[in-house]
Amino acid sequence: MTPEAAMKKHHNKPKSELGGVVVLDFGGQYTQLIARRIREQQVFSAIVPCQASVAEILSYEPAGVVLSGGPSSVYDRDAPVCDPAVLSAGIPVLGICYGMQWIAKTLGGKVEPAGRREYGRAEFAADTMENGELFRGLPGKLRIWNSHGDHVLALPPGFRATGKTENAIAAIQNSEKRIHAVQFHPEVNHTEQGTAILRNFLFAVCKAEPKWSGSAFVEETVEAIRRRVGEKQAICALSGGVDSTVAAALVDRAIGDRLTNVFVNNGLLRKNEFEDTLAMYRERLGLHVVGVDATDRFLGQLAGITDPEEKRKRIGREFIAVFAEQAQSLRRAAGEDIAFLVQGTLYPDVIESVSVKGPSATIKTHHNVGG
Repeated sequence: MTPEAAMKKHHNKPKSELGGVVVLDFGGQYTQLIARRIREQQVFSAIVPCQASVAEILSYEPAGVVLSGGPSSVYDRDAPVCDPAVLSAGIPVLGICYGMQWIAKTLGGKVEPAGRREYGRAEFAADTMENGELFRGLPGKLRIWNSHGDHVLALPPGFRATGKTENAIAAIQNSEKRIHAVQFHPEVNHTEQGTAILRNFLFAVCKAEPKWSGSAFVEETVEAIRRRVGEKQAICALSGGVDSTVAAALVDRAIGDRLTNVFVNNGLLRKNEFEDTLAMYRERLGLHVVGVDATDRFLGQLAGITDPEEKRKRIGREFIAVFAEQAQSLRRAAGEDIAFLVQGTLYPDVIESVSVKGPSATIKTHHNVGG
C-alpha cells in the first residue's frame, strides 16, 4: 500500500477505530475471541490478515498489535507470516501461541517441535517482578490453557523469559522493543487471570484509552454507510438470521427507502417460517422487504443430488440467480441501477469460507462470502 493509500484509509476510518489495537490473524480459532476481549475493555480492535502491509496496520494509528495463534508450525512450508517490520515499527506487540513462536524465530531465537503436543490446562509460573510487565499484580502461579506443538528453546537477543510451565518457556519479553509474547491463550476462560494479562498489555504497555463503545460503533457505521452509498439504491440479501438482519437494520437506518431487502423461501425453511419472518421484518422492524417463494427452483436444483458440497454450490448459484433477477426487476421499476449489494455475515462463516491461507483450505462454500 502506498503512503497516499494509507492516508486515504486513515481519513475514512471512524475516530473510535483509531488508537485501538490491530489483531493480525494467523488463522487461529480464537482470533475473534481476542478481538472481543479487547473490546470488552472498551478498546477498539480490528482484525486484519497477517499478510497486511505495515502501512495498512499503521493506518489505524494503533496503540498496539496482537499476533494471534494459528494451527501451523513456523517451519511449515506454507506457514503464515507477517511483515517483520511490524516488530520494529515502535508499536507494542503481543504474540500469542503461534505469534510467540513466529516472533522468536523471526528475531533469531530457536523454535522446535515439542516432544509431545501440549493441549489443555497447565500450571504457569510467572515472573511478577519489575520486568514482568504482563503479570504485574497477579499471583505467581496460574492455571493456563495451552494448544501448541512447538516450543521456544532459545530466546532471541535482547529477550528474557517472564514465565514458564513444567515443559517450556511460556512467556517472553523485550522491554526496550516493547515486544511481549505468551505461549498460552489468555483470551480463553480456562486461563486464570487472562483478562488481567490482556489489561496489563492494553493499559500498562500500550497506554491505550478505554474510549470505544458499541453505541458509538453503531452511529459511526450508519454514518459511514450513508457517505458510501450516497443517493444510490441498494439491495440486501436477507436470510432470516441475526447476521443479515443486523446488516439490513444498519443500512435501513442510513438510507431508508433506498434499500430493498429480499427474503427468499428456498423450500428448506420450517413450517410457516417464510410468512412469519416476512411479517416480523415488515411490522416489527419496519423494513421494506420483497418476499420471493423460490421453493420449486431450489428443490429442482437439489433433486437427486447427494454430495453435500455439490448441494452447497447449487444452493449458492441459485441464490445468486434469484438476487440478480430481483435486482434487474428493481432496476426497471426505479429506472436506475442497484449500485450496492448488502450482505451480513457472521465471522465464523468467513473462517469456514476462506482460510488465512486462501480458498484452498475452504471448509464450506454455501456462505457465499463476497459472492
